[in-house]
Amino acid sequence: MKNIAIITARGGSKRIPKKNIRPFLGVPIIAYSIKAAIESNCFNEVMVSTDSEEIAEISKNYGAKVPFYRSEKTSNDYASTVDVLSEVISKYKENNQTFDFGCCIYPTAPFVSSKIINDSYNKLLQTKSDTILSVVQYSFPPQRSLIKNNDRVEYWFPEYSSKRSQDLIPVYHDAGQFYWFNIDKFITNQKLVSKNTTFFECSELEVQDIDNEIDWKLAEVKYKLMMS
Repeated sequence: MKNIAIITARGGSKRIPKKNIRPFLGVPIIAYSIKAAIESNCFNEVMVSTDSEEIAEISKNYGAKVPFYRSEKTSNDYASTVDVLSEVISKYKENNQTFDFGCCIYPTAPFVSSKIINDSYNKLLQTKSDTILSVVQYSFPPQRSLIKNNDRVEYWFPEYSSKRSQDLIPVYHDAGQFYWFNIDKFITNQKLVSKNTTFFECSELEVQDIDNEIDWKLAEVKYKLMMS
C-alpha cells in the first residue's frame, strides 16, 4: 500500500491570526500533526497543503514536504476540504505519483498521535470502509436541547422532553482531527463521508475545537492533563 498524509494549512485564519503555526505550549501547533504522521510510519509521503510561504518553511523544518502551493481557488474562504484534497491528489498524479490511501490531518489537532493514526488505519482496512473519521460523543444529549423563541425557550424536540438522558441514543459529532480515506473511492464519490464510512471514537479529553482564545487555552490545559 502507498499512503499519503495531507495536512491542510491555509494561511488566512481570521479568528486566530496565524492559527496554524501559532505556538502551542511552545511549539508551532502544526508540528504536532506532522510529528504524529511521520512517527506513525504509515505514509510514503507526509505533505502540507498551504498557500503560505511561512507555513511552508515551518512545515519543512519539522519534516513535512511542500512540493507545491495551493491554487487561488483552493485558498479562498469557500474552498472545502474535498476541494483541497482533490487538488493535491491531482497534482501528484500529474507527477506520476499515485497512492492507495490518504489521511487528511488538520493542522490544529495536537491530540492526534501516531498510535491513533495507526489504530484508525487498521480499523479502516479491517472493516473495508471507504473512510474513517474521528468522532466524539456529545456531552449533553442534543435530543434535550433548547431553542430560543423571542424571550422564551422551548424544547427543540418536545417528544424527548420527559425522557431520561440515559435512555436516549448516544449522538456523536466529527472530532475535527483526521479522515483516512480510500483514494479511488474518494475520487469517485467526491466526498469524505459516505454510506461506507466507519468511525474512530475519541474521549472528550482528546478533543477540542480551537476557534477562539478560550478554546486555545482549554486545548493546552487538556493536552497537559493528557500528558501528565
